[in-house]
Amino acid sequence: MAGPSVSSSITVRLHVAARPTAVSELTTAIEQEGGIVTALDVTASGHEQMQVDVTCATLGEEHAARIVDALDGLDGVRVDRVSDRTFLMHLGGKLEITSKVPLRNRDDLSMAYTPGVARVSEAIAARPEDARRLTIKRNTIAVVTDGTAVLGLGDVGPLAALPVMEGKAVLFKRFADIDAFPIALDTTDVDQIVETVCAIAPVFAGINLEDISAPRCFEVERRLRERLDIPVFHDDQHGTAIVVVAALTNALQVVGKRIEDVRIVLSGAGAAGTAVLRLLLAAGAHDVVVADIDGVVHPDRPGLTEALRWTASVTNPRGVTGSIPQALVGADVFIGVSAPDVITGRDVSRMADDAIVFALANPRPEVDPDDAAQYAAVVGTGRSDFANQINNVLAFPGVFRGLLDAQSHRITDAMLLAAAGALAAVVRPDELNPTYIVPSVFNPEVTTRVAAAVAHAAREHG
Repeated sequence: MAGPSVSSSITVRLHVAARPTAVSELTTAIEQEGGIVTALDVTASGHEQMQVDVTCATLGEEHAARIVDALDGLDGVRVDRVSDRTFLMHLGGKLEITSKVPLRNRDDLSMAYTPGVARVSEAIAARPEDARRLTIKRNTIAVVTDGTAVLGLGDVGPLAALPVMEGKAVLFKRFADIDAFPIALDTTDVDQIVETVCAIAPVFAGINLEDISAPRCFEVERRLRERLDIPVFHDDQHGTAIVVVAALTNALQVVGKRIEDVRIVLSGAGAAGTAVLRLLLAAGAHDVVVADIDGVVHPDRPGLTEALRWTASVTNPRGVTGSIPQALVGADVFIGVSAPDVITGRDVSRMADDAIVFALANPRPEVDPDDAAQYAAVVGTGRSDFANQINNVLAFPGVFRGLLDAQSHRITDAMLLAAAGALAAVVRPDELNPTYIVPSVFNPEVTTRVAAAVAHAAREHG
């Protein structure tokens, strides 16, 4: 599995006896504890002692504590303070609001605010559609959550969800130059969520729903789409689906198979799983078997919810029953959007030749990627420390950029498929290989191509 990560990196300030072996002793102690030194700076020095700042990647808080203890135990070394670099990045939040216009004198004040601003308000009152042209609505979306399904943490509440929503807003700005604002609601009631979002909607040109638990998220999205005249995008559903279909498009090219012909096993029947299923079917897949914690979904399985009854009605043409490992026998593709350790490398070995495995649960995937790679031709995860990171950031900035550029009032499956096709096409045929089926999130073509495809589809469908 993954080694030390920069997401759990620390900087330790040390007072060290000035001797020739001091630096090597520090790095050796960290490496013996399994850490990775990424920077070491002597920040002050005297005849007998120096001050050293050493930064290292760790496996997490417990591992970091062991490294600090090892350093503190060295002869002639004293730990001054320890800083968690991730927490330092979040001090005071990751967002700020700045003005786009100067206020240098009374003339500027008179135009930006009273009395000049009244003329703009009157113009919008006469033509409400001008709000997109004359206010922040033109380029602003709301990132809305109730904190009930945050990352792999579950129901942590609105306050604990706020750093994630801030991070999402940072990504929107960095990759698509979209101004996004985090809205963390202190309610889990569907009616209250819908009413609140509708009440604040005039400010925004789009709504990005985030980390709302299933099945409530389906109802929230459906009702908001019915009531609002701006697009509503649930990233856990639609963003995941876009990137999965794009990655599968290229992975199938690598192994020389067609989506119409392959057998797909999908682990996860919640928000993400249902959206992935819908887009797979829209993309031409025919033989999809869906499974959840209770096994394969089929019409005769007792206790099916309304959502699972729909899933059973559109999947599993061969009538497969049983567990996920049983369903995997002979399958061409495994897609996991569920939970850690659902299958093993041995289960992957029973799949068809040139199998494709996407294990997207985070931070622990459905199968160890290294184990899966012993038997599968292509392996993808949701993590940045393995090849083929199937990450929503490849989709949502470009999708919203396209929606805003087209001034779209809704989002459709045609737009989602257009986004998936454009994302897949960023990887040129001469670049495509088993370890490169999706582009880097920092590839500048990702947002522009996805945005152009979505905007074209939006205009084409009115």
